This record gives sequence, C-alpha cells and structure tokens, in this order.
Amino acid sequence: MKNLWQSDCVQELKDRISRLRPDTPRLWGKMTPAQAMAHCTIGVQLACGDRRPPRMLIGRLIGGLIKSKAFQESEPMRRNSPTIPGFQVSDDRDLADECQKLSRAIDRFAAAGPAGCTDHPHSFFGRLTPDEWSMWMYKHIDHHLQQFGV
Repeated sequence: MKNLWQSDCVQELKDRISRLRPDTPRLWGKMTPAQAMAHCTIGVQLACGDRRPPRMLIGRLIGGLIKSKAFQESEPMRRNSPTIPGFQVSDDRDLADECQKLSRAIDRFAAAGPAGCTDHPHSFFGRLTPDEWSMWMYKHIDHHLQQFGV
C-alpha cells in the first residue's frame, strides 16, 4: 500500500498539491482547496504527535472493525467521511500558504520515519503502527486531492 515513506509517493502528492488552484471545483464536500490542505496538515500533525485528541466513543465501539476495511488498498476513503472533532477547517485560508505548510509537514513526517510517529491512539481507529500511520496519511491526503480532481 502507498505510504509517506516511499519517496515516489511523497513526490506524487506534492506534484498533485502544486496543481491545486483557489478556484479548483470540488467534487464533493464543503471545503475549499485551501481549507482541505489545512485539514490535511492537521492530520499529519496528528500522526507526528503534535495533536493528541481523545478517542471518540464511536471509535471505541466500532473503530477496530472499520479499521480492517479502511486499510485495504482497494478501499478508498468514503466521501464525506466524518472528521475528528476540532479538525474541521472553515475559515478563509491562503492556498499557497496552506500548500507549503502541507508539503513541509509531509517532508517532516517522511524524514522522521517510524521513530517520528506518535504512539497516541488515533481518535477513531485506536492504536496504529508507524506503518499504518504512514499509509493512512497517504490515503487521507490522496482522498482530499481526489476531492478536487487532482
């Protein structure tokens, strides 16, 4: 499965990020391109341990069951999937700035490798291995780039 420790996957994401424009139409959801990139940066910060939200009750109940399906390469993230509380971005943002922040966060995560991953559980899925964090970060960013057709 693609992940952020594969340099070709990192470059692919960064190339796709560079193709976003402020007026790129979304195919689903409510976020603008800048808001989506800011949201993805928050996700990478979660994987690095910079953010440590509590487990969600629904995640404690069904997160483990959903995890096995969500982490299959053939299973894309579902459109309009729920967002961890507090990770929504709804204010106006500058796209160029948010793309730079996300690219730097991706580089930081990739350079740190497995030792740089948090041991704090994911709010929905629970405990993730470093490899699972790397795969999930790729999948999450890819999902939001697909949201804008890039």
